[in-house]
Amino acid sequence: MITQVDRNDGLSVVELVGEIDMDCDGPVRAALCRQLDQRPAGLVVDLTGVDFFGSTGIRLLVEASARAQRLGVAFAVAARGRAVLRPLEITFVGLTLDVHPTRQDALDALRAGIVPAARRAGR
Repeated sequence: MITQVDRNDGLSVVELVGEIDMDCDGPVRAALCRQLDQRPAGLVVDLTGVDFFGSTGIRLLVEASARAQRLGVAFAVAARGRAVLRPLEITFVGLTLDVHPTRQDALDALRAGIVPAARRAGR
């Protein structure tokens, strides 16, 4: 379930812990959408504290990633446990996401890849 939402230098982090299953589908989806609708420069979904991650979690990540792409928000996942990495691996979803072993690694990767709006516009 959601334990924390942080904003740091224009980046948002949604930290999830415990079991990500059908029971938390609505609250997790709402939290991710709420953060994406604020259009941060980037969003990290921190799954380092998750001990069960099934098809609901995979679907939530795929949906959030697609929404982030539509909104122009950089997106990364922090995950290091087998409970999360194995489902991402066997479904090949991990190949489509930017996955890092720690929250800090994910934040650093987003910061490295984010170009300030003024530079994107050629100014």
